Amino acid sequence: AIYELSCEAYKHLGKTSNYYWIDPDGSGALGPLKVYCNMTEDKVWTTVYHDLQMQTSVGGNSLEKLPVLQLNYSATMDQISAITSSAEYCEQFISYSCKMSRLLNTPEGNPYTWWVGKANEKHFYWGGSGPGIQKCACGIERNCTDPKYYCNCDADYKQWRKDTGMLSYKEHLPVSQVVIGDVDRPGSEAKISVGPVRCQGDRNYWNAASFVTSSSYLHFSTFQGETSADISFYFKTSASDGVFLENLGNTDFIKLELKSATEVSFSFDVGNGPVEIVVRSPNPLNDDQWHRVNAERNVKQASLQVDQLPLEVRKAPTEGHTRLELYSQLYVGAAGGQRGFLGCIRSLRMNGVTLDLEERAKVTPGVKPGCSGHCTSYGMYCANGGKCVEKYNGYSCDCSTTAYDGPFCIKDVGAFFEEGMWLRYNFHSPGTSMKDLVSRTLLSSADPEITAPDLSLSKEELSFSFSTTKSPCVLLYVSSYTQDFMAVLVKPSGYLQIRYSLGGTKEPYNIDVDHRNMANGQPHTVNITRNGRDIVLQLDHYPPTSYSLPTASDIQFNSPKALFLGKVIEIGKIDQDIYKYNTPGFTGCLSRVQFNQIAPLKAALRPSNSSSHVHIKGELVESNCGASPLTIPPMSAATDPWHLDSASAEFPYNGQALGDGVNRNSAIIGGVIAVVIFTVLCTLVFLIRYMFRHKGTYHTNEAKGAESAESADAAIMNNDPNFTETIDESKKEWLI
Repeated sequence: AIYELSCEAYKHLGKTSNYYWIDPDGSGALGPLKVYCNMTEDKVWTTVYHDLQMQTSVGGNSLEKLPVLQLNYSATMDQISAITSSAEYCEQFISYSCKMSRLLNTPEGNPYTWWVGKANEKHFYWGGSGPGIQKCACGIERNCTDPKYYCNCDADYKQWRKDTGMLSYKEHLPVSQVVIGDVDRPGSEAKISVGPVRCQGDRNYWNAASFVTSSSYLHFSTFQGETSADISFYFKTSASDGVFLENLGNTDFIKLELKSATEVSFSFDVGNGPVEIVVRSPNPLNDDQWHRVNAERNVKQASLQVDQLPLEVRKAPTEGHTRLELYSQLYVGAAGGQRGFLGCIRSLRMNGVTLDLEERAKVTPGVKPGCSGHCTSYGMYCANGGKCVEKYNGYSCDCSTTAYDGPFCIKDVGAFFEEGMWLRYNFHSPGTSMKDLVSRTLLSSADPEITAPDLSLSKEELSFSFSTTKSPCVLLYVSSYTQDFMAVLVKPSGYLQIRYSLGGTKEPYNIDVDHRNMANGQPHTVNITRNGRDIVLQLDHYPPTSYSLPTASDIQFNSPKALFLGKVIEIGKIDQDIYKYNTPGFTGCLSRVQFNQIAPLKAALRPSNSSSHVHIKGELVESNCGASPLTIPPMSAATDPWHLDSASAEFPYNGQALGDGVNRNSAIIGGVIAVVIFTVLCTLVFLIRYMFRHKGTYHTNEAKGAESAESADAAIMNNDPNFTETIDESKKEWLI
């Protein structure tokens, strides 16, 4: 299997936080390892765990030799070193809780306790401090319990004290051992905690150069690939051909090039005559998007792969030369007398070593360090209207104009509403010019200098999800400085109603969705689009339905004023039904509410410039209980190529292991007793059902719960375990 080189690579495949296999040195000797990749909005964290329990106790007895706590990681030291060396920043939490147990013996004594890091080196500094400084965090910040010492524990108090902090000098990480010295006195006790090693960023993955003239190239020392060569890189170009790299010998050579807009070639000669492997793509490769190339050669065979296209393999002859003897420098971006490469190359690895293209490009004419235009390849991962933003090292998704957040704008932002609680979003607030308002919310207007009451809308886009068990209620209401309004209601029957009043008619125009009960406690999605007289409504995963305002109705929503969630608190005349539905108010969850470019819930929960428009009555508690339901069941473990067996994943600190044989035997005996009791109960239930079944009762296969359900959909939901499992899965994502 081919694994990505880092968590950064998985993020740029659109993957979310999870356990993944990475291979830091490609096909080198280290091999792949399983890590946890935490994809945040602006960073990617790689986490490697160990087996030492948090708050491991040491001491309390007379000890003949110093206690040594050994940390066994889910990766080798060399594998972790490969991660830390390419990372921009690494850290590891460490804590020492003490009772009459000195730590570093500050200010001038020999340390009682130390930790061992990479290369088996002893280190006499603690978390929050740095190399060569025999202090703890409180000694650096000058806030230790006793100012005469540089660690809280060095005061040797009989009460519990603690020294904690982050170790962040990555050349010393990870912690492999902790040696504890001062726990052999009566009353001495200590507890040690060491967190996983976490690294952020991947300098190799984004190490890039831009070739701006066809005669420009970078040169490096001769490639040492006599018996094996493993070359990988990404390229991006709008040119139809060009040489990626070449290294020559007397007659031997190795070369990778873009032969045409759809062909990548890997050619070499080890003394048996030239060999060429070509991968042909069905789509153009000069589309200014990133493409990945992997070329390998050993004494048995050679192969070439581009992106996810089929691997092309060529067997080596059974007899003849096998060693590739090269003498010239390695040229990247051009070759002697041939047309050079125009575009970008990044993350160029030769036999597991990343070539520093950026540093060499800084001193080479015609080549620029770095590369722009990442959004052309990765912008598709910014979902739900999120905007792709170019960064020097990659890209990020700007979710500010959406009702979502997270690294790819796919995380619902929602809240739980208690009875009587409400939220108001004012479209216009004091000190905000109408021009700013128009540009921010995309509320159309012919003249941006007009006042708020003169603004009008000819179209709206509204989307949100909700869950509730109480009806009637007001989900959402848009008021105006005139009599115009728009409302989304749950009627006493539990059916949904959309109500428009734009003037020109005596009564509001109502859209009644009377085919299912929406107050059933399940999440439901609502999408409403109006363009002039035409209205399109979509509920959950049902097909969209079209409606049309009466011909007498106005099509302008005049002077919109505010948007309400949960309850309408507005001066002036309010529709009689809405007034009745206002009491006691909405109870339940609302999520990802968006009206045109306004996201009122997100503005309330995520401080921003638009937060000044929000007024809340009650305490708004963030929750995903109203998040959009999953309409497609999760992929099974057998068919999901990215699934990792959770049983094999090492989840640290997930409870204490059974410590001895007595506890383990007790657990086994208890389990046997539980199985026996369960078997007896099941037998009794079966006998009772069998007796009642033959007393003349008429049986059907109708869905259980149908008699109490308000509709066919409700009966299916009551009876179908997969439906509730789907909802539960969406909630579990937020409880991890």
